[in-house]
Amino acid sequence: MFRFFENLVDPFAPFPERTPPGRLWPFLWSHLRGYRKLLIVMACTGLVVAFMETGLIFYSGRIFDLMTDAGPDAFWSLHGLEVLVATLFILFLRPILHTLNMALLNQTLAGNLQAEARWRAHKHLLGQSVSFFQNDFAGRLANRVMQIGPAVEDASFMAMEGIWYATAYVLGALMILSGIDWRLALPLAVWVVLYIGFVRRVAPRVGEASERLSRGRSAVTGRVVDAYTNMDTVKLFAHGAREEAYALSAMKRLRLRFLRFMRLMTTMSLGLQLLNGLLIVGVVGPGIWLWHAGTVTVGDVAAASALTLRLNGMTGWIMWVTIRLFEHAGVIRESLDSLKQPHGVVDAPGAPELAVPRGEIRFDAVSHHYGKARGGLDRVSLTIAPGEKIGLVGRSGAGKSTLVNLLMRFHDVEGGRIEIDGQAIDGVTQDSLRRRIGMVTQDSSLLHRSVRENILYGRPGASMEEVIAAAKRAEAHGFITTLRDRQGRSGYDVQVGERGVKLSGGQRQRIALARVILKDAPVLVLDEATSALDSEVEAAIQDTLYRVMQGKTVIAIAHRLSTIAQMDRIVVMDGGHIAEQGSHAELLARGGLYAGFWARQSGGFIGLDPAEGVDAAE
Repeated sequence: MFRFFENLVDPFAPFPERTPPGRLWPFLWSHLRGYRKLLIVMACTGLVVAFMETGLIFYSGRIFDLMTDAGPDAFWSLHGLEVLVATLFILFLRPILHTLNMALLNQTLAGNLQAEARWRAHKHLLGQSVSFFQNDFAGRLANRVMQIGPAVEDASFMAMEGIWYATAYVLGALMILSGIDWRLALPLAVWVVLYIGFVRRVAPRVGEASERLSRGRSAVTGRVVDAYTNMDTVKLFAHGAREEAYALSAMKRLRLRFLRFMRLMTTMSLGLQLLNGLLIVGVVGPGIWLWHAGTVTVGDVAAASALTLRLNGMTGWIMWVTIRLFEHAGVIRESLDSLKQPHGVVDAPGAPELAVPRGEIRFDAVSHHYGKARGGLDRVSLTIAPGEKIGLVGRSGAGKSTLVNLLMRFHDVEGGRIEIDGQAIDGVTQDSLRRRIGMVTQDSSLLHRSVRENILYGRPGASMEEVIAAAKRAEAHGFITTLRDRQGRSGYDVQVGERGVKLSGGQRQRIALARVILKDAPVLVLDEATSALDSEVEAAIQDTLYRVMQGKTVIAIAHRLSTIAQMDRIVVMDGGHIAEQGSHAELLARGGLYAGFWARQSGGFIGLDPAEGVDAAE
């Protein structure tokens, strides 16, 4: 039975992928749109259950009157059949109706909506550009994805199970009291108006406080995760106390916001008790007076009192539900700060996949300054022939990494055009572009998964034999076979830790190389690919890399000039322009920038003038 209700909706079904609405109600409706028909059924079952509960209270008053009128001797003979029918209804039909209502709410709505909201939020963020993630805390983004699921689900659930049910219950109570005597319904109607006014005054303030509280939680999470992620740096510079103070300041702000939130809760509780006292006195008092006047029966007074006491118990729950709705609204609005951001880099409508039959790369007057007046590239033109291997050199901030990041389309160019085999890269799909380019960076972070899974990231469908072959070519198989972890896993099954922290820099780099070797893309980009390796391993890797380069178009960035001296062409960049280009021998004979780098390098690195800082855009 449970599976039937759970499978009425597929939370992971394909959906129109567009930027989520930036406002609360349109955002909620974007998730509830697929539940339209089911929401109508839930509303109907909720209405039936609410009316059934108020009807039972009314019927209990009727039973009281029947017992009083008939007396013990004649009660069962006169009303036994009616009591039997009521008993069967309470024992069998009432549980069925309740269960149907709760199954729709719990299994269908709550069981799917939370997963759907998280999945869609995560999928949208995965489509963001690299710069989007560089400009925010990973912990804060993760917190917003995780908290928006329960907020959307709980808000929708409470609206149906709480607000709608309570509304139907109050309407049922008004109808019953009106049927007994309109003077009993009048105090309840007045109370409803006062209650709604109180909620409208308090709830928005709670929503605002909740949004501030949610922002405070995200800030604390971001700072804590930032410290954990960079624990090596924290320990290296002995800044444990500094990180404590950094997190403590955010935690203190969070505490103050929480205390303000709790003040509103206490204020709300006081107002609620005053209103509840007014409800009890306002209904039960006139009921006794009307009984004394002979207008209503004792059973009527009992039913009115029971309804009032039931409402008195429900008001705290109704207020809590309402407050939670506004609290969730604050959480959702805070999360939408990230989710409502449109994708910075998008595929053109109907973009085809990139085809790379030859591997020619052409940069045509490419400019990119990261939205600033300086840095990056300025009208760079460069053509790389199919199968040509070029080395990019230059001081830090010269624009080397910017050039390859634009080729990978981590950012869109601000001016000019980049083509591969005559196809503009912004006219093809991003996935097809990146599938056809293998890239190894100087900071090769690994996924917190096994060694095997990290290498298979290059080509998920590869066999284990191909994984091992790629690892051997990257000089990684030897150390992989010696790995062990605390869970007893060994070799390729060992978990490498977050960003690969359980491995040395050289080991991470070799696994990253194995991943690209397995990928076997027609274009190869090496951004300081051997910078973390010692000289002996680097020498072995260089031979492997030269073999891997065969038949591919290659762009290699290096400060260690010996690693690119054998390239077909070396391009020297300076200040966002191409300053020189030619073979190693030609550039040495020219006596320009490259020759100066070669002459000044120590241990194979470009000598950098300390006055020349690293451009933030690099």
